[in-house]
Amino acid sequence: MSSASKGDRKASLDAASWLFNVVTSVGIILVNKALMATYGFSFATTLTGLHFATTTLLTIILKSLGYIQTSHLPLSDIIKFVLFANFSIVGMNVSLMWNSVGFYQIAKLSMIPVSCFLEVVLDNVRYSRDTKLSIVLVLLGVAVCTVTDVSVNAKGFIAAVIAVWSTALQQYYVHFLQRKYSIGSFNLLGHTAPAQAASLLLVGPFLDYWLTNKRVDAYDYGFTSTMFDDGEICWLLRTMGRNPL
Repeated sequence: MSSASKGDRKASLDAASWLFNVVTSVGIILVNKALMATYGFSFATTLTGLHFATTTLLTIILKSLGYIQTSHLPLSDIIKFVLFANFSIVGMNVSLMWNSVGFYQIAKLSMIPVSCFLEVVLDNVRYSRDTKLSIVLVLLGVAVCTVTDVSVNAKGFIAAVIAVWSTALQQYYVHFLQRKYSIGSFNLLGHTAPAQAASLLLVGPFLDYWLTNKRVDAYDYGFTSTMFDDGEICWLLRTMGRNPL
């Protein structure tokens, strides 16, 4: 195969990956927002635990089929990753619950400068002048939307800040673990999904009650809301497709 053909094939795969990422990311956002806003399932932490319970089940199936290879990841690193990831995902879901979809998406853009800051501080990465100017434009856009979006409230803003910083830390740690242990996204997911599911389902009902003063077991589970709650498949596709982590 010629180098030009290889380049075209790589470009096509990259474009397909980006499209897959966008579709699944938007899909899970719309499903979660509908579940929370329309059907009143305001239990963001428990919802995330259900996502990862399904992810765990499917990673077990993928492992039995040979798509996930056996690998080793120290327990200490799994705990660190789960801590960052749980704060990230719960923070994002709570931010989505308390903010508009527009502000939620705009706030996510601020992960770009935060991630760059972490790389500068932790890895001594140096960015070009054009990249720095682009980051400034992102920050200006986030600032404008923050002060003009009338739906923003104090608790929603705090949730967004926590979500952004924890997500940036989680993404940095993902790349760190993959470089350190030479493992792929499926392998990493196979190690972390069970721990995330267990921790979130254990803590979720209590945290959700503290945040909403509602009990998850008292929710009226209808057919439609239950089908929305089965957006875990879209979640799994998003989790696997947005990276190779």
